[in-house]
Amino acid sequence: MDARTAGPSTPAGAAGPTTPARTLRRWGAGRAGAVGLVLGGALSVNFGSAVAALLFPRAGVAGTVTLRLALGALLMLLVCRPRLRGHDRTDWLSVVAFGLALAGMNSVFYQAIERIPLGPAVTLEVLGPLTLSVLGARRWTAWCWAALALAGVALLGQGGFDRLNPVGAALALGAGALWAAYIVCSTRVGGRFPRADGLALAMAVAALVTLPVGLLDAGTRLWQPGVLALGAGLALLASVLPYTLELLALRRLATSTFAVLMSLGPALAALAGWLVLGQELHATEVLAIGLVIAASVGAVRAASPTAGQAPEDGPVVEGADGRLSATTAPRPARR
Repeated sequence: MDARTAGPSTPAGAAGPTTPARTLRRWGAGRAGAVGLVLGGALSVNFGSAVAALLFPRAGVAGTVTLRLALGALLMLLVCRPRLRGHDRTDWLSVVAFGLALAGMNSVFYQAIERIPLGPAVTLEVLGPLTLSVLGARRWTAWCWAALALAGVALLGQGGFDRLNPVGAALALGAGALWAAYIVCSTRVGGRFPRADGLALAMAVAALVTLPVGLLDAGTRLWQPGVLALGAGLALLASVLPYTLELLALRRLATSTFAVLMSLGPALAALAGWLVLGQELHATEVLAIGLVIAASVGAVRAASPTAGQAPEDGPVVEGADGRLSATTAPRPARR
């Protein structure tokens, strides 16, 4: 409360009492803004995948992965400026494992979306994190949500996995498994490195791993101005912008709510595929995507601890050293 709003009994500049109504309004505004940030980050990631598909004819899949990771790593290193000293061998092994998971996840997922539409690809991929949620829930209701997800996948197959391309569908499932590995590695690294330092270093590792293959696949095409421009846009959309938005949102949003919002990924991917790539879906595929989204949301809610148990029911708060603990780290959604 400032001098302009101070009541008669409150001296100018003094902090007046916070009423429940004011607290609720502030909380609601902050929560709405955080939800907008999360959805903005999710849209950025999925539209980034659509931009990647536009790059495939010009730079190849491996070349696109290299551009996305190399430019993304460069931007993240410039923004984060991670400290290289003060870390032990276990810290660096965790970063390397995180980088390998990141490189594999992006490479396999991009191979998948070269063969099948973006919406179904993300629908199949999200089964990886969904499986982690089910296994971590330890509740019978979580297995009901898993059954619903399988029903969605079966329905997706009714649209014709031959239409989707069996190899592409298998690659999307493989990307989901790597996404699950990425989440496990991210949690470990998040507890060892402050802020986004671990992610920036892991992206550098992933870029180094994929660079030789990308150079062999694309060659001098990587240095064409148009390709570099699309690659820079991809790096911004798929890495820097979404992570920044999510980090800001998680200061005001419960991690369980964050995870529920990220479950909308398949729908946002289908939207990006339709708007950017002109990919239309059959009615059965739309219904299948809806079932998987519902299953993902349900599994996340089943995995969330009950009120009064969970430190993660509130916003993620950094410790004095700027680190996120493994118990409060959110389920990442990075591709």
